[in-house]
Amino acid sequence: MVEKFDIVIRKARTRVHPDKLVDIAIAQGKIVEIKEGISGKGEFEINANGNLATEAFVNPHLHMCKVYTFLMIGEEALKLYHEKSMGGAMTAIEIAAEIKKKYHESWIYENVKKAALEALKYGCIAIRAFVDTDTKAKLEGIKALLRVRDELKDYMTIQVVAFPQDGVIRDPGADEYCRKALEMGADVVGGIPWIEYTDEDAQKHIDIMFEMAKEFNKDVAMLTDDAGDPGLRTTEMLARKAIKEGWIGRVTACHARAMQLYPDPYFRKLVALLKRANMNIVSDPHTGPLHARVKELLDNGVNVALGQDDIADAYYPYGRNHMLEIAFLNSHLLWWTTLEGMERLYDMITKNAAKVMRLPNYGLCVGCEANLVVLNVKSVYEAIWYQDIPRYVISKGKLVAENKLETKLYVK
Repeated sequence: MVEKFDIVIRKARTRVHPDKLVDIAIAQGKIVEIKEGISGKGEFEINANGNLATEAFVNPHLHMCKVYTFLMIGEEALKLYHEKSMGGAMTAIEIAAEIKKKYHESWIYENVKKAALEALKYGCIAIRAFVDTDTKAKLEGIKALLRVRDELKDYMTIQVVAFPQDGVIRDPGADEYCRKALEMGADVVGGIPWIEYTDEDAQKHIDIMFEMAKEFNKDVAMLTDDAGDPGLRTTEMLARKAIKEGWIGRVTACHARAMQLYPDPYFRKLVALLKRANMNIVSDPHTGPLHARVKELLDNGVNVALGQDDIADAYYPYGRNHMLEIAFLNSHLLWWTTLEGMERLYDMITKNAAKVMRLPNYGLCVGCEANLVVLNVKSVYEAIWYQDIPRYVISKGKLVAENKLETKLYVK
């Protein structure tokens, strides 16, 4: 009797074995077999035709309540945030907060749903969504994100971050909105300690949000040191707090852009703390003039991923949850144009990003959840070079997107 599978991918090339073609069988949401010439049949059969099949893409940092608001808010914040020195980053955030006067669940929901479906089209099956949760935004973004997360839970993973964008000490009452968001079902405790006016207040910010993380048993993801000030130290504060509280492997710092300006002796001390905390860094070099010291962090064993960060909002006018596009942009910004560099970039939008989000059973191996993309190219090099939309996207064992790339060229 011929074994039956839900999906079988035929003649696929993988990153592990790029010189041979294998079949990949999927059943009940899992990868159940990877080998040459699987004899069983799939209810749906995909011919990869020798092209690359890999883990699906993961976006560990997106300000999802703000997507598609660039034309609503204007360019003033963007101009300040993109100054070469990033000295105006705090002012940019204060200006960008004006959009929250217009926040309403209804239009935020529509924008978020559009961004989530576009992500699936491009093979991104998991997003960590930062949602402004404060005295201006209140819970409008949280309500919209929780709706979309629950509607799409069978097709993708969205982790909702309760994020006090304007501070906790600077914005009294923001922490209570974050608590309400966690009670409603938010997945991650957020923070932005560097936005506070003093180091003492930054530490209080971290302490208050960590108490919530402990109470609700949640992971922590904070934006740290996101300005051109070499004196900013909130990445270190966060690492020390993670170590003290035993939140090992459960804490992520996003941006940490001031790191680029740190003297080497201090940077080395920070790396040691990050490793002790098993802390993740998410870098987004394409959205600001400064960025974390990605190569040095990776070389020293710190997990680093790339995020989209923004989609057409006050800080960045582009973006579409297309993680191959993110890898391409950062290949230039990080000067990773070697084949080895491209492989590391690909890890940063797949395996490394999945580690940030602590996605269970992620990977391209038997027993892993079936989250895969079948590309139109045969190598990581070509994938980043062309950024073609994936031919097929499989999430949670289901075929969620089939993209046909057919061009008629009338020139001979």
